[in-house]
Amino acid sequence: MKLSVVILAAGQGTRMRSKLPKVLHTIGGQPMLAHVIRTAQSLAPDAMHVVYGHGGEQVRAALSELPVQWVQQQQQLGTGHAVAQALPDIAAEQTVLVLYGDVPLTRADTLQRLLAAAEGGALGLLTAHLDDPTGYGRIIRDAQGDVIAIVEHKDASDAQRRINEINTGMLAVSGARLRQWVAGLDNKNSQGEFYLTDVIAMAVRDGVAVNTVHPSAIAEIMGINNKSQLAELERIHQLQQAEALMTQGVTLRDPARFDVRGELSVGRDVVIDVNVVCEGKVVIGDDVSIGPNCYLRDVSIADGVIVQANCVIEEAGIGAGSRIGPFARIRPGTVLADDVHVGNFVEIKKAEIGQGSKVNHLSYVGDATIGKRVNVGAGTITCNYDGANKHQTVIEDDVFVGSDTQLIAPVTVGAGATIGAGSTISKDAPPGELTLSRAPQQTRKGWKRPVKKKKA
Repeated sequence: MKLSVVILAAGQGTRMRSKLPKVLHTIGGQPMLAHVIRTAQSLAPDAMHVVYGHGGEQVRAALSELPVQWVQQQQQLGTGHAVAQALPDIAAEQTVLVLYGDVPLTRADTLQRLLAAAEGGALGLLTAHLDDPTGYGRIIRDAQGDVIAIVEHKDASDAQRRINEINTGMLAVSGARLRQWVAGLDNKNSQGEFYLTDVIAMAVRDGVAVNTVHPSAIAEIMGINNKSQLAELERIHQLQQAEALMTQGVTLRDPARFDVRGELSVGRDVVIDVNVVCEGKVVIGDDVSIGPNCYLRDVSIADGVIVQANCVIEEAGIGAGSRIGPFARIRPGTVLADDVHVGNFVEIKKAEIGQGSKVNHLSYVGDATIGKRVNVGAGTITCNYDGANKHQTVIEDDVFVGSDTQLIAPVTVGAGATIGAGSTISKDAPPGELTLSRAPQQTRKGWKRPVKKKKA
């Protein structure tokens, strides 16, 4: 089957009350239109056409990396008019699949069944039964149960509005048939628009079978028109991802309090606590534990890592057996080797830390290279910024840095050196030696602490 997909994404989305075009609002960290395009991609179509209108250049710029042909609908005159804009680039012998850019959770297997329903010259139509069909076009069937028409809610009679089988708008049919029917549409309805749904009656008139299929879940056909619906589908999407991860063996302490906003790959025996957010591309190895309230973005976490509560890790690599947190921040450009400890209230930025090293308390390490088996004491700071430029700090293997130390970059601490607590190191410290800088301790005998005068 030669396949062309047409995705209608021209709506303004006024009910979103946002300057952002509706189809760019995100589900799971990705624009809803991107979800539709990627699902369509899985069907291996010969071409994908996205019909855009409101905020079109913004939509195109946001999704420029995706392999689609952009088709502009300058005036929004209805779904039939929108499809007509794409038809000149679609061959008559191709099957056309019509999808919607604001319906992001349709499954590929449902669309495959829809395409199968269009085989043999038929028209495949995706319909669903809703407890409350208000606002949807109703499926009209004859006494034999065959579809004969679709009536939009605003044009439906009271009896027709009691029908709970609704049109989702998604259909599949040959390009030749669709071109013929779309050319015959008129806008004699309450909205003054060219309805794509009117092609159903034309198919019946021309003796073309209308074969209906139904989605596996109602969420597959739910469109987004306001922020409430956006939030509802976000939760559905997140629960779907959580279910998939648990099927793989991941332990989620509460699937309802876990978000994936990108691509997550996990190993065996992974435990993830509540309120963890994964964004971008996150890779987690075997036997990893992620504590509550953690944020991970574009990170790779090797086997056996423990990330304790309230940590932020971005664009970093964490080596096997390392221990992070609680309350640690690992910033972009950081690479931790195996068995590294980064403790509470520690910030690491654009640094490489060697195997077995520890930065356990209240420290900042930025623009640094730290060797193996280094101990960085509490309150240590690499002073990497001089107000204009960033400079490197190098700490070689087996160094002990005492608490409350400032390392003023550029500076190198040689292998095996010890830095005394409370030091400010502005020159290279030689290997194997004790280096410190302290003012002599003084005691002033007889000194009295000031006291407040008593009020009269």
